[in-house]
Amino acid sequence: MKKKLAVVLMAGALAAAMGMSAYADEIKVWVADNVVGFTEEQIEAFKEANPDFAGYDYLVEPVGEGDAAGNMITDVEAGADIFVFAQDQIARLVSAGALEEVAPDNEEAVKTENDAGAVAAATVGDILYAYPLTSDNGYFLYYDKSVISDPSTLEGILAACEEAGKNFYMEINSGWYQTAFFFGTGAELTYETDDDGNFTACNTSYASDAGLLALREIVELKASPSFQNGSAVGEATNCAAIVDGTWDSGAAQDLFGDNYACAKLPTFEGSDGKQYQMSGFGGFKLLGVKPQEDEDKLMACDALAAWLSSGDVQLARFDAVGWGPSNLEAQKSDAIQADAALSALAEQLQYTIPQGQYPGEYWTLATSLGDSVISGELTVDSSDDELMDALTKFQDTCISYAE
Repeated sequence: MKKKLAVVLMAGALAAAMGMSAYADEIKVWVADNVVGFTEEQIEAFKEANPDFAGYDYLVEPVGEGDAAGNMITDVEAGADIFVFAQDQIARLVSAGALEEVAPDNEEAVKTENDAGAVAAATVGDILYAYPLTSDNGYFLYYDKSVISDPSTLEGILAACEEAGKNFYMEINSGWYQTAFFFGTGAELTYETDDDGNFTACNTSYASDAGLLALREIVELKASPSFQNGSAVGEATNCAAIVDGTWDSGAAQDLFGDNYACAKLPTFEGSDGKQYQMSGFGGFKLLGVKPQEDEDKLMACDALAAWLSSGDVQLARFDAVGWGPSNLEAQKSDAIQADAALSALAEQLQYTIPQGQYPGEYWTLATSLGDSVISGELTVDSSDDELMDALTKFQDTCISYAE
């Protein structure tokens, strides 16, 4: 696999032509604590390969993707020049002026070399604002292949679990997992924010035929004698299948042993007789570059960002700390293909949407909707009108959070 670093070579040649072989400026990089050492090693490799940028002082600080965006927004000037952040923070960062657009010479490579979900997560409007780093946050199916021979349909999975007297786990009272059904049928729920991060609009179609199909399927799932509400392998008992994420891959391997297997989420047959692919949220780590007054420093930052997000470095990062790559060639590597969980997630992420920003109240509201199914308030015997009434109340409340 070859690194696509034309921008680095171009920038190096330009810097040399300008007689700028050394720089006194500092480039500050924020990454999670567990990749500080790895990042420092990669910067040394970058400097060796690109001596025209070696004169900068590169400072790597342990600021994780969960904190980076908040810190950048609080004080952009004092923040990092290059930083890793979670994709749901990109709109806030753009509004705060904390993200430079991806360098034009890098844009085509980013779009063609990374999976579509990661590219969408790095884009606001029509503008690419970040370099994709990972495609490894989402959920898929872990299952016992001695019980389930075909994990392609939810109906088949439940039938196999019921026949074997085993449990199927999914957390239907979670606003994160719940979207697998609603987004799968085509229902929408997204929010827009202003420059200050305030929610200004809610785009939702839960109170619709698509939403009704999704909620009807959730109550059908709850009616299965094999259904258990949950999403943590460590808390599952008598389990043959569970919807969970890569963070539980070790526990899932321990649970299922030689029968450990993974797959994308299944399809399900809606009450209209049509098949729907379960969807949901996808999560990605992105690498951002802060706007710079010094064009030469910006050129160096973009070159380093291209290096750190390249396919070879993504694969090396997987080997070092297990982060799943967004680079398409890296995803095809033997190491990734041998990782059943990451392979299943990569397939599932093709059907998801990047998680944006949602009001804190949304998560509580979604829990209440799921709880109404778990408690038996909404059941398979509920009429379409009753289910639509619940969806209308849910939708109206979601809209109220942006008013």
